Amino acid sequence: MAKYELDTIRHSTAHLMAQAIMELFPTEPVQLGIGPTIENGFYYDIEMSTRLTEEHLTQIEDKMKEIIKRDLPVVRHEVSREEALTLFAGRGQALKCELIRDIPEGEVISYYTQGDKFFDLCTGPHVEKTGHLPQFFKLMHTAGAYWRGDQTRPMLQRIYASCFTTKKQLEDHLFQMEEAKKRDHRKLGKELELFIFDPVAPASPFFMPKGALVYNGLVDFMRRIYKVYGYQEVITPQVLDVDLWHTSGHYEKYKENMYFTQIDEREFALKPMNCPCHMLMFSHHRYSYRDLPLRFADFGRLHRYEKSGVVAGLTRVRTFCQDDAHIFIQFDGIQEEIKTLMEMFFHGYGHFGFEKIRIGFSTRPEMRVGSDETWDKAEAALKAALDASGRDYFINEGDGAFYGPKIDIQVADALGRYHQLGTIQLDFQLPERFDLKFTNDKGEMERPVVIHRALLGSLERFIGVYLEHVAGVFPFWLAPEQIVIVPVKNELHLAAAQELSRKLNSLGFRSRVDDRNESMGLKTRQAQTGKIPFMLVLGDKEIEAQSAAVRKYGEQKSEVMTQEALISMLTELDAQKMPAALRGV
Repeated sequence: MAKYELDTIRHSTAHLMAQAIMELFPTEPVQLGIGPTIENGFYYDIEMSTRLTEEHLTQIEDKMKEIIKRDLPVVRHEVSREEALTLFAGRGQALKCELIRDIPEGEVISYYTQGDKFFDLCTGPHVEKTGHLPQFFKLMHTAGAYWRGDQTRPMLQRIYASCFTTKKQLEDHLFQMEEAKKRDHRKLGKELELFIFDPVAPASPFFMPKGALVYNGLVDFMRRIYKVYGYQEVITPQVLDVDLWHTSGHYEKYKENMYFTQIDEREFALKPMNCPCHMLMFSHHRYSYRDLPLRFADFGRLHRYEKSGVVAGLTRVRTFCQDDAHIFIQFDGIQEEIKTLMEMFFHGYGHFGFEKIRIGFSTRPEMRVGSDETWDKAEAALKAALDASGRDYFINEGDGAFYGPKIDIQVADALGRYHQLGTIQLDFQLPERFDLKFTNDKGEMERPVVIHRALLGSLERFIGVYLEHVAGVFPFWLAPEQIVIVPVKNELHLAAAQELSRKLNSLGFRSRVDDRNESMGLKTRQAQTGKIPFMLVLGDKEIEAQSAAVRKYGEQKSEVMTQEALISMLTELDAQKMPAALRGV
């Protein structure tokens, strides 16, 4: 049997699924859309009146395996545009006809047949026979998808499938998918009472008290980092005159994602990013080379319009906050600053348990501002800084910001999925547009360079990624509830529990007393499902010995500790809110 690329197998299996659907529903007009390969499998968009269910997916899988056993020949045919339109129009495939009409003049038009009855528009390649296809696929679920991504066009049914070349690969992937479901941050956020969503504010999270503790804990973490690396925090307005966005260039490049309003017969916009504000602040003062690098940090709330089809939990929202900063620097200081930033980023990610990290160098996009000469200078400077850092990186052609090249940093979570978090962007354009200057060591006016950077990125998105990475089990310093204290039964036990809780809270820990009239077993289970790091039990023996029965999250047995030893342990754990390498710096 011939060997095929995985992409070829997946593409051919997508055609196999389309054929199975058409055979299972012979009396129903089934319109075929597109069926591309994607990471771990493929999908196919179809239009039909029957709403496909889990039961239907199982039937389709069975039919696909039956077609494989038929060992049908898969043959490529090249035809003219007119022949293709006649062929597909004869089958009532209007969506395919639309695709055929859009094929550029002079480009080859081809379709593939599987046996005598099924054919599909495709450039290929495909397997030679259906019998060459391995049966290691699984139809996962269906979703709605607008034809060609246009909300004004019909809504089709998109069938997602996983597909591999071996049984083990498929089983491993399905296991990971199950793990991903358990770790879904939307599910965990609800169970742990961290955040909610409501239609009154689409794609905009409401953080509950526990979620707000996590959110503010991340802000505090960054503020501790900022003290080490010399950042100054600023506060900037939410609503600004559109003239500012014209000056920065964001209006022309980004207006579709901005919210606008009228105030006093002037047009204003909610800020989608902080950078123009920081440029404006720099321009209001006279700085010298001695003041640089000047590092402005901002936790201001940002608003960006995202289409409803792309928003998802916390990972893509319409209102968010970044651990955003802009560094104003001399050109010859770029390498040293990038080196320091890389150190800062790796300390930060390591502290959250992200061990696998990828670095991408994103170059000039097609839509950009500034001259090629300036872009050449910016890209060369950033590449030299990356080379000097000694870290491996890959080139991401054309994915830079419209004002400059950038470094994008991706981290792998516990399931091996990569997420982009941090970014470092080199900008020669905004200092020019805002006419920023400082006095250099010769007493001359010089243009600074600006580095845009975010370590965690959007705090909302980071919380979503991190929740799934740790499966909701926060480290002690970040846990919204750190300690629950359970009195065994009587008023004496309750009073002792309340006294210990006050003592712990006065030391800066987060504890509460569970004094409900419920069984010890129920309270223990709820402490575990709430992923609370420590449960303390107080009874006669513990009160007499000034101790507590301490049960750590995830452990079956308790350990009796004196209150003095307990506080010492908690203090040590709380100290981990700062990366070890930066403690005492």
